[in-house]
Amino acid sequence: MTQQLPQVPPADANEPELAEVRNFRDVGGLPTTDGRAVRPGRLFRSGHLAHATEEDAAFLASLGLHTVFDFRNLADRKLEGPDVELPGTRNVNIPLNDPADGKEFWKLVQDGDLVQLREILGDGKAAGRMSDSYRKMVVERTAEHSRVLHALAEDSVPVLMHCAAGKDRAGLSIAITLLALGVERDAIEADYVKSNDPHRRYKVRRSSTASDAMSPEVMELLSPLFDARVEYLRGAFETIEGTWGSVDAYLAEGLKLAPETRERLRERLLTEA
Repeated sequence: MTQQLPQVPPADANEPELAEVRNFRDVGGLPTTDGRAVRPGRLFRSGHLAHATEEDAAFLASLGLHTVFDFRNLADRKLEGPDVELPGTRNVNIPLNDPADGKEFWKLVQDGDLVQLREILGDGKAAGRMSDSYRKMVVERTAEHSRVLHALAEDSVPVLMHCAAGKDRAGLSIAITLLALGVERDAIEADYVKSNDPHRRYKVRRSSTASDAMSPEVMELLSPLFDARVEYLRGAFETIEGTWGSVDAYLAEGLKLAPETRERLRERLLTEA
């Protein structure tokens, strides 16, 4: 059964096109269920900052960021490099998956090993892998997501959250933040699938010289890994509700977010009622 995709708002004409930072956007403007909205200039998301040009870095510095949360693991950081330093900005690395998984995966992506790719990604395994990873991040990374939300409630705003491509680990962390803010579920999904826009997608760098490294079959096998499919995010939401019973219970019991902390979070990131 085909799931209905959320409607994606058109790209903001004023959205910057950064040369070497993919998938950047301000999450401001998303509506909450109580008629408020995420305040522009407070919550940003993107892919990694390791290859940012001088112009990219100057733009990012102009945002007045307090904190950059980097959700990449050690393998990602070795492959891509550390983030560029932005003046006056705190860089915090909070890995959201196992470095061994990243090392294995990125080697396959770089080399385009067709036999191994078929074995681990074919017959729907790639999409299954993605769905499983989202569900696991919900139940296994409560301490990390709690740390992020508590930091935002205290002093870490304006904030930029990123991973490698800016769609999975950062996408889920942004979604959880938006849930805590009371943003409408359809709006959360619509922002999430914006990562599919061609100018936002992650650039795959390959080390292989094999003739089939960029073949249509390889690209088809990899496609679910580089897509922001709404069923991945909905799987995370289902896991939240199935494990804790409700979003409110997840925030209170899973992430230890007290009512007063959640209210401070909303005061920092939302427009006035």
